[in-house]
Amino acid sequence: MRATVMYEAGDVRVEEVPDAAIAEPTDALIRVTRACVCGSDLHPYHQMEPSETGTRMGHEAIGVVEDVGSRVTKIRKGDLVVMPFAYSDGTCEFCREGLTTACVHVGFFGNEGTDGAQAEAVRVPYADGTLFALPVGEDDALMPSLLTLSDVMGTGHHAAVVAGAGPGKSVAVVGDGAVGLCGVIAAKRLGAEQIIIMGRHEDRTALARAFGATDVVSERGEEAVERVRGLTGGFGVHSVLECVGYAQAMETAIGVARPGGAVGRVGVPQEETIPASLPAFFGNVAVGGGPAPVRAYIEELLPDVLEGRIEPGRVLDRVVGLDGVPEGYRAMDDREAIKVMVRP
Repeated sequence: MRATVMYEAGDVRVEEVPDAAIAEPTDALIRVTRACVCGSDLHPYHQMEPSETGTRMGHEAIGVVEDVGSRVTKIRKGDLVVMPFAYSDGTCEFCREGLTTACVHVGFFGNEGTDGAQAEAVRVPYADGTLFALPVGEDDALMPSLLTLSDVMGTGHHAAVVAGAGPGKSVAVVGDGAVGLCGVIAAKRLGAEQIIIMGRHEDRTALARAFGATDVVSERGEEAVERVRGLTGGFGVHSVLECVGYAQAMETAIGVARPGGAVGRVGVPQEETIPASLPAFFGNVAVGGGPAPVRAYIEELLPDVLEGRIEPGRVLDRVVGLDGVPEGYRAMDDREAIKVMVRP
């Protein structure tokens, strides 16, 4: 079968690899019908050291179940399923608490030898706990929005939940990528009164306004902090969604939080330490977040997608076939596309 493999920074190839197959009795095999290129895929695209074997890429997918292991009881052959970016058993203590990305058996697709989803097929460990069957056909018009439930919509929602976004609250979203834009949707859905999108790409901030953003701040650094404070009576916002992962983004996030506010960080950190820890400490700003337990959020978010109350699929603004994945990486890196959908 064909799959996407990254060999070093900037070197993305689509090539023949061994066919995906059932390896454990709890596995499922899915034929991928939709996948994505993620903003977090751009980190190795910039930084990966050369490798002779390469890394299979992709962690977001919808697909049709082609086969299941002998111990899979909930997922059946023929089901159309969402595959979250992490697999989880669905039964451990952390899964029962809704923190599926802390599952005692957790693993992340496209990492450490696990199959990647930018491929024709993928093996899914712990299929019963990981996969979520959809009540639609594989060519349903809602497919782009349903695909976001594998990562970016759930991740934006996680940032909003951790930051305490809700009725009467002011929210700032740091980052105008797909996760940040879904964070705007999430904040609006949770009832936030004021939503400030912090980004400088006009096409993206226009989409953020369509999703419910009330203000746009295009400045960076101290100018951005001052601008947000000016929009919030000088105090800063109650809730900040940090959707980038770089040090400056985190410094800005803490800088725009009001005393007693909270930062939900879901951008994959690119530094070992959290910047601006002293301002956070003296402002009593809570900082939390991490890999979003998107599997736990699907049941909550799915009805809003199916009934058209939210349209996160609008962040998928370019479609490529599997052979076009390397060009998809380039387009996202050059900010020509917000998020690329792959149709193998």
